Amino acid sequence: MTKKTLFAAVLLSLTVMAGATEKQFQSPDGKVTVTINDEGGQPAYTVSLDGQQILQKSPLGLKANFDDLTKELTLKNVDTKTVSDEYDVNTIKQRHVSYEATEAVCQFEKDGRQALDIIFRVTGRDVAFRYKIYPKKGRGGETLAAIIESEATSFVLPDGTTTFLCPQSKPMGGFARTAPSYETSYTLDEPAGKNGWGEGYTFPCLFRMNNGELKTDYWLLISETGTDGSYVGCRLLNENGTAYRIGFPQQGEMNGQGTTTAAVSLPYETPWRTLTIGTSLKPIVETTIANDLVQPKYEASRDYTYGKGTWSWIIGMDPSCNFDEQKRYIDFSAALGYRSVLVDALWDTQIGYEKMEELSRYAQSKGVGLFLWYNSNGSWNDAPQGPRHKMDKSSARRKEMAWMQKNGILGIKVDFFGGDKQPMMQLYEDILTDANDFGLQVIFHGCTLPRGWERMYPNYVASEAVLASENLHFGQGACDAEAHNACIHPFIRNTVGSMDFGGSTLNKHYSTDNQRGTTRRTSDVFALATAVLFQSSVQHFALAPGNLTDAPAWAVDFMKQVPTTWDEVRFIDGYPGKYVIMARRSGAKWYVVGINAEAEPIKTKLALPMFAKGSEVSVYTDDAQLNGNMKVLKLKANSMKVEIPQNGAFVIVGE
Repeated sequence: MTKKTLFAAVLLSLTVMAGATEKQFQSPDGKVTVTINDEGGQPAYTVSLDGQQILQKSPLGLKANFDDLTKELTLKNVDTKTVSDEYDVNTIKQRHVSYEATEAVCQFEKDGRQALDIIFRVTGRDVAFRYKIYPKKGRGGETLAAIIESEATSFVLPDGTTTFLCPQSKPMGGFARTAPSYETSYTLDEPAGKNGWGEGYTFPCLFRMNNGELKTDYWLLISETGTDGSYVGCRLLNENGTAYRIGFPQQGEMNGQGTTTAAVSLPYETPWRTLTIGTSLKPIVETTIANDLVQPKYEASRDYTYGKGTWSWIIGMDPSCNFDEQKRYIDFSAALGYRSVLVDALWDTQIGYEKMEELSRYAQSKGVGLFLWYNSNGSWNDAPQGPRHKMDKSSARRKEMAWMQKNGILGIKVDFFGGDKQPMMQLYEDILTDANDFGLQVIFHGCTLPRGWERMYPNYVASEAVLASENLHFGQGACDAEAHNACIHPFIRNTVGSMDFGGSTLNKHYSTDNQRGTTRRTSDVFALATAVLFQSSVQHFALAPGNLTDAPAWAVDFMKQVPTTWDEVRFIDGYPGKYVIMARRSGAKWYVVGINAEAEPIKTKLALPMFAKGSEVSVYTDDAQLNGNMKVLKLKANSMKVEIPQNGAFVIVGE
């Protein structure tokens, strides 16, 4: 290249840069600033908190089969306004939400036409954005049907970022080729730059940023919300170093059926990408962004209620799913004052439909309702448990749901899904929609992450999408690591959606006789604390009928009274995988709980502003040997010293 040619190339580059359009907008409180530009024809953005840039210049845009909307774009205008909303959802971490944000519609043109809007919503702790794609006119008319092939959406983090991530499984692996099902172990405090097991990470994804140049630690949670049957469920891929990008499903999911792309009708608005940021974990734990950005897709067909239940499978496994044992668990739930019993897999053959009708009548006579397990299959994996082929097709599904409605069934637990491709996301929506027609609540297992579904679908309850309590039965290693894992979920998985964990056992061993099987390492008080820490409006606890006599009376009494719906959540202290202290309020009553996975006891003085000085509180604590006790104390001040041993906990309850 001659000097003259080189000079011309540099001059052209400078001209393009000089011609780039850059716009800034802020949250209503001025704490969070987003900067967007079109330098080089490529949309990109940065995010700052209190003047400190925590997300570096990151590409935006997507590719469709009719146009590449990642390049040759011009930012023509940014319209901003303040938007607000108030809503009540009694199945999430905070019943009443008042939401206010700056909305910025960033309008991009290509070849002189309106091609793409990037719509931002910004609050003092959350940044969310989605794309609006417009039709393109051509010789054959207007493009109204499109395939979204990929997204350029990226998140470029500062050097020195550490990660708290759940690797995405490769497809068609694990039990009966049911992976991926969002059930892998988190890696904590690892440096950025890895790509999981080669397939990226499942949402939500947590990052801690402090490279020595930042003023303090910054925390960032990345996820998505608003996904329904019109799009695919996405994951996060590591590009290199600290750069992460939105990834579409893997081709092998659903046993190779379908494409990894999304077929959409134009104009179309994609699901939201969400970022929650803060100088502590408080905004992460308390955010409601997953539900702030969505609206109900239909009205509830009935007044859905929520509460506690039991299930035999976690202790007794498949053989327990017989008529006599389920009847015993119905009596157990009635004795506890519980609302339901979850009858798990194989009931269709081990109990049968006629006897299930009898069982449901018996349960209703005791004031107890039933949830019934179903296999989602289908042709996407080899899971053999029945009932099968009742949920994958509309005609069979609605016939089955009509039978359930006739027999007073409360809801269903549907298991063994096949990935995040668009047909599978549509199946989730179809199951929920049909179930609402018949007044049934829905729990998903072996499944994807919920993405704003509590508000979108009024009969949706919770999803597993985590290494849940079954693993405590399957292997001693899971029991040994129970406290470690329990100290992860309040900071990551359970922050964005209800989590059906099925824990809080008071058995010493995971077996019907409580003498054999894997051994619980955590305390009884720990079991009580996780009943509060793990949020889901319907909780089927891993309690067993023998607990009425072999567990401490104070523990059983607590499990009888603990709520499953909450009005408020407050983060107090903690670190993922080490310990967590937080509080939830139900009505006028507060539950302050803490658990510890570290070898050294946690010793701290808790500020308790939610309790008036002189008020009486019930305090559950462990000694160094994990022997628990309960005392009623009168608070002398709005504080209390607590000590939490490894695998132990504390619980404070009062008004």
